[in-house]
Amino acid sequence: MCTYIVEKTGISGSGKGAGGWFSVDHAYVSYDHPFHVQLEHALNIDFVNEASGLDARVAVELTRESARSLAATILQALERADAHEAAAESPAG
Repeated sequence: MCTYIVEKTGISGSGKGAGGWFSVDHAYVSYDHPFHVQLEHALNIDFVNEASGLDARVAVELTRESARSLAATILQALERADAHEAAAESPAG
């Protein structure tokens, strides 16, 4: 059964597809039937450049456990980056 769970967010970055690097401006996050991974449902992330069509798309299909681990790891890396930037901006001494 389809879940029809889809969230969209604007982003700013780059992705690498079959044709090389391209800018990405949106991410679609869904929990539904995957195309490739052998699961009934997966957390699917599509990084896209909407103006460039299907060639400007990077897709990822993850188990729920892998998606949670990735989300936690992203937040951990950002916390470390925030601490690094704060230390670099503070006056020495």
